[in-house]
Amino acid sequence: MMTSIAGHHPRRVVAGVSVGVVAALLLSWAAPRAGGAVEALDDIPVFEFDPTWPKLPLPNHWIMGNVAGMASDEKGHIWVIQRPLSGNMSDDYAQLDPPAGECCRMPPSIIEFDTAGNVIQAFGGPDPKNPKGKRHPDGFEWPREHGLFVDRKGHVWTGSDEEGSSTITKLTHDGKLIKQKGTFGKGHSNQDTENFGQPAGLFVDEKANEVYVADGYHNRRVIVMDADTLAFKRMWGAYGNVPKDIPKSEYRYNPDGPPSQQFSNPVHCVRISHDDLVYVCDRVNDRIQVFKKDGTFVKEQFVAPKTRGFGSVHDIAFSTDPEQRFLYVADGANRKVWMLRRSDMAILGSFGHGGHYAGEFAITHAMAADSKGNLYVGETIGGNRVQRFLFKGTRKGRRSSN
Repeated sequence: MMTSIAGHHPRRVVAGVSVGVVAALLLSWAAPRAGGAVEALDDIPVFEFDPTWPKLPLPNHWIMGNVAGMASDEKGHIWVIQRPLSGNMSDDYAQLDPPAGECCRMPPSIIEFDTAGNVIQAFGGPDPKNPKGKRHPDGFEWPREHGLFVDRKGHVWTGSDEEGSSTITKLTHDGKLIKQKGTFGKGHSNQDTENFGQPAGLFVDEKANEVYVADGYHNRRVIVMDADTLAFKRMWGAYGNVPKDIPKSEYRYNPDGPPSQQFSNPVHCVRISHDDLVYVCDRVNDRIQVFKKDGTFVKEQFVAPKTRGFGSVHDIAFSTDPEQRFLYVADGANRKVWMLRRSDMAILGSFGHGGHYAGEFAITHAMAADSKGNLYVGETIGGNRVQRFLFKGTRKGRRSSN
């Protein structure tokens, strides 16, 4: 069961066994029960791996680093933020001075793809003359890449998970600095409203002109600001509680204990649905918590709650039908994508498994969905790529047992 009323002690909901495969999610039809009664079946999404996206090879002998965030825009374009400094030793041989080989080059941090998988533009990253200096050539701090959002005005937002980072950054559509809030090395307290604690994800609420930040790898909160001025408006922690400063060394997730009353680190993503519910990835606590925009706790769901250490809830995406019937969860530790029915957070199934071949997953870290319902999954350590999975409609089937 799952409680949905703030103030009551939530009961744990255990995710079941995967019922999917990467090439296509094939789900069996239910057999009649004894006495002739037919078991109720669920609508379960079906996805198929698409080997044609993105268009390869990428320009300029590019090889991606860790994919740390993804977003889709009003045109249906897919945006990726990746870490140029996270490649393998030989990934930048062609850009050394003098070149050490023909291949390869690390691309700029942010890449925009069209729906066919072509690169439209790429920008951002530290000064190539001093790549470890954390400064953009235009003079502002370039954050270690984490989290990405593109708003309806075309502004590009990103956070940073680097130790000591306290900033969120707002850029123009082509990468010029609009505004940056926070100062590197300052803050790192859940009470600080001018700095952040390694902020991991962002979402702009166009209706209210507010930006929500999942804050983060050091802090344990959701913080909301005016999207133009970045002035502080409100914040909250797990269950709507006041977020507390708890050293990482003093916190350990216990799947057999009572649910934590605080977010763990990292608070990894924040998304807002069409019906104005705020979904938060509490990654290491293996759960999604849902709130009203004022921070009132609504409900939660645990996903693969026996997962320890790396955590199972890395990112989420909504299906793109008007009701957003389905919620998808990138599970980096178990290397799959979970599918939930958004209305009651019931776990319907999953697709994917770990591996390094096309259609398999290394660390599923970031996701985006396009207007046709296709899913784009970005991988970090051991993957360093984006893959597309085509939405093939729904199939009647049994959901995973909880």
